[in-house]
Amino acid sequence: MSQTLPPSHQRARWLTLIGTVLTQFALGSVYTWSLFNGQLSHKLDAPISQVAFSFGLLSLGLAIASSLAGKLQERFGVRNVTIGAGVMMALGFWLTSYADNLMMLWLSAGVLVGLADGAGYLMTLSNCVKWFPERKGVISACAIGAYGLGSLGFKFICGWLLATQGLEQTFVIWGIMAMTMIIIGALLMREAPLQSAGVNTALQARNFTLAQSMRMPQYWMLALMFLTACMSGLYVIGVAKDIGEGLVHLSTQTAANAVTVIAIANLSGRLVLGVLSDKMARIRVISLAQIVSLAGMSILLFTHMNEMTFFLSLACVAFSFGGTITVYPSLVSDFFGLNNLTKNYGVLYLGFGIGSVLGSLVASLFGGFTVTFSLIMTLLAISLFLSLTIRLPQGDMGSKQVLQRS
Repeated sequence: MSQTLPPSHQRARWLTLIGTVLTQFALGSVYTWSLFNGQLSHKLDAPISQVAFSFGLLSLGLAIASSLAGKLQERFGVRNVTIGAGVMMALGFWLTSYADNLMMLWLSAGVLVGLADGAGYLMTLSNCVKWFPERKGVISACAIGAYGLGSLGFKFICGWLLATQGLEQTFVIWGIMAMTMIIIGALLMREAPLQSAGVNTALQARNFTLAQSMRMPQYWMLALMFLTACMSGLYVIGVAKDIGEGLVHLSTQTAANAVTVIAIANLSGRLVLGVLSDKMARIRVISLAQIVSLAGMSILLFTHMNEMTFFLSLACVAFSFGGTITVYPSLVSDFFGLNNLTKNYGVLYLGFGIGSVLGSLVASLFGGFTVTFSLIMTLLAISLFLSLTIRLPQGDMGSKQVLQRS
């Protein structure tokens, strides 16, 4: 595509990449939420578990809005929806600063911020990937890597604001900063052109609508694999500190180092597997991620862990999770085409929201880590089998060559 684009399109796609990275960095700031649990718990006189539930609602809202983003983009365009997401996010944080009860917190910081984040996240990512069909893996790694770095960057920003400005003012400033970055990013973006002449004919033939994709067994095989990756990653990341204290008997301070290990491994997975996915078949990259995750879960489930093996297991799971969510947009486009990527991936992305609550639900219903780890191991084994046997829909020889080169 890069060789056939006129100079104006070349400029537009690089500006879109810059705008997308800026927007994703701001959207990723929501993953600093744990910084606020303690102070909000004290302010609202509520248990931390109930305050933290707002982040579960945020994750669910993010997944739901991501699944609807394709429709919004069709009607209003990528730039307008992104600007709307930035304004909604600022509004959500502003209302959070006034929250004086749990219900208001859940609605503002959970539902409203989650919907705003989801409306911008997947749509801007998919739009950017469409501009670079020859570098889908690297572009996904740049965008999703920026989303991950946003949580790291805003951890220091929000931490400093909390220390100097107080809780309520921090939410207001955070919202204004995120909105400004998102709007600037949106103004740099351009709508990606539909794939047409000049794109590999085998890829050109893959232009399945959401309805057509959902009638294919491959769609549901990919959905189960994605759900499993999200469930394993989000559950283990969410309870990592508790695993360290409860199963490995580490001190609270040592167990807290899990956050750093997870952040580094997660970002490494996004970059390494994202780049690798442009050099080998993407479904094989997913298989590799599943094997790494299985290794990590095996350590958690079958060994008597010490500090080193505990952090190694977390690194395996986080690396796999980060890599999977980076490669998946490009993988879905390999199977069902680029033109409807936002919609086709949007519904699959509901697995992120379901996975964010499923692990915790199983643990609370059946008691503790062991049952949940066993279920995740089983689903990972099934997913590995699916990734090794899945084939492109209606794949002819030309299409298979595309998959091998993707």
